[in-house]
Amino acid sequence: MKPHKFGLKMYGRRASQLLRELASCEAGQLTAYNNETFEQVIKECKEHNLQLQTLIRKNEEANLDIQTTRNEDHFGAVIHHLSLTRNKRCLMAYMYNRAELIQSLRWKIGPVLPQEIQEKLNYSEEGYFKNHSAAIESYMSELDLDLTVDMVPPKDPYIRVKVLEDIGEVCMGDHTISLTQHSLHFIKRTDSEPFISQGLMEEFLE
Repeated sequence: MKPHKFGLKMYGRRASQLLRELASCEAGQLTAYNNETFEQVIKECKEHNLQLQTLIRKNEEANLDIQTTRNEDHFGAVIHHLSLTRNKRCLMAYMYNRAELIQSLRWKIGPVLPQEIQEKLNYSEEGYFKNHSAAIESYMSELDLDLTVDMVPPKDPYIRVKVLEDIGEVCMGDHTISLTQHSLHFIKRTDSEPFISQGLMEEFLE
C-alpha cells in the first residue's frame, strides 16, 4: 500500500478556488462565504495529516532514521506535509481578506449591515463584525468623537438631501425634523451621512 500516490492534481484545487473567488471579485466587494468549499479543504487537511502520520509511523516501525531516510515513504510524507501547509495558508488568506473587507464595511456602512450583505457572512463573521463595531463604538464614546463621519474633509458643513424612504421624526441638534419619503432637506453633513450610508437618503444635486 502506498497511500501517498493519490495523484497530486486532486489536492490544492479546492483551496486555490477560494482564492480565485477573492481575486475575481471587484475591489471592496464581498462574496458569499463559501462554506462548502471551505469545509472540503478542512477535510482534505485532515486527510493529509492522517497520511503524513501514517508514513512517519511506518518509517519509525522499520527503525529508519526519519532525518536521513530518503525512501518513497519519506517523499510521500513531504508531499503531504507541503500540501497541508499550502492548504492552511490558503484558508488563512481567505479568512484574513474577508476579515479586512468586513472591517471596512463598518466604516462605509455603519453598525447595521443591509440584509443582502448579512446573508454573505457566516456565523463567526457576523460575530466578528459585531465585536469590531462594538470596539469602535466604545473607543468613540471614550473620545466623545464620531470617527465615522467626514472621512473626506467636506467643502461645506451642510448638504441638501432627498429622503428615499420614510424615516420618521428625527432629532437633529436642538430641533426635530420629519424625514418623509421624497422630501428635501438642508441639513448638516454629519447628520445625513448615517442615513446616506444605509441607503435611506441621498445627496440632492440640482
